[in-house]
Amino acid sequence: MKTHYSGLVGDVGGTNVRLALLDGEGRVRNLHIYPAANYGSLGDVIADYLERTMGRNKRPPRAVIAVAGPVLDGEIEFTNLDWQVSEGELLAQFEFEAVKLVNDFAAQALACPLLTAESLKVLGPALRGGADCPMVVLGAGTGFGVAGLARSERGDVAVATEGGHAAFAPVDEVEVEVWQQFGARHGRVSIERILSGRGLFELYGVLAGMRQAEATLEDEKAVFEAAAKGDALAGETLDRFCGILGSVAGDLALSFGARGGVFVSGGIAPRMADRLASGAFRKRFEDKGRLRAYVEQIPTSLVIHPYPAIIGAARELGMMERL
Repeated sequence: MKTHYSGLVGDVGGTNVRLALLDGEGRVRNLHIYPAANYGSLGDVIADYLERTMGRNKRPPRAVIAVAGPVLDGEIEFTNLDWQVSEGELLAQFEFEAVKLVNDFAAQALACPLLTAESLKVLGPALRGGADCPMVVLGAGTGFGVAGLARSERGDVAVATEGGHAAFAPVDEVEVEVWQQFGARHGRVSIERILSGRGLFELYGVLAGMRQAEATLEDEKAVFEAAAKGDALAGETLDRFCGILGSVAGDLALSFGARGGVFVSGGIAPRMADRLASGAFRKRFEDKGRLRAYVEQIPTSLVIHPYPAIIGAARELGMMERL
């Protein structure tokens, strides 16, 4: 008996393209990961995937693709890929009935209410989020993504943002020096300048200079490896990164009124899960002066599910079907 597929879902980042099919029960099937550098366009990846999974000239009726960047009028131009994608081009190439491009963190926001305890790691106290209250998801990787989720009896609405480009706010003398040195190199210092893979490595170099130590490590991966072996400077770098992430998460909780919960995602955070759970993250999250009591009641979680944007894209496709 052949499986009926209701739609194609995807998650396109700067490095990989993840594609999957939804069966008639809404379950994710046949998830494949493709290196984006091996293809000339997203259309080439989708064509390859559909031929491998469904056969030549066969396709599901609809598609929802989560993409790493702002979607404007159904189009995206990737920052870290030499690709331009539009809903219209995908409709024409594959003759789908409907196609929707969504920001990848907006897709993750849609996934957050569906994530089970097995897909999350509690950061700080175990709290229950307010029913039908807004949520926010944020995360560091190649860049820094932010999205909110507005909730009501009529349904959930994801709010895509470019919050990673908001200004970085130092909280002590060390971070003032970090801000000054990043500013000397880059001009304006956004959150993403520090809370990203490249930013973490630059932070390591700045802290080395402040400690009059030699920065011997080559990249952010080496910083993680050195910290795991007990290197003091690498460990300080990760602890400072976690603390800044906590401050930013608390600011976003206030900005969104995210009493439903704050979810930390992205490629970097899972690699420092224990530090996030036991270190400065939650302390800095709650350090909001007169609003401390407000944020103390907000649960914070690390997303350990490997494909939250796929889950969110599947949810968006389900909502398209009900229209």
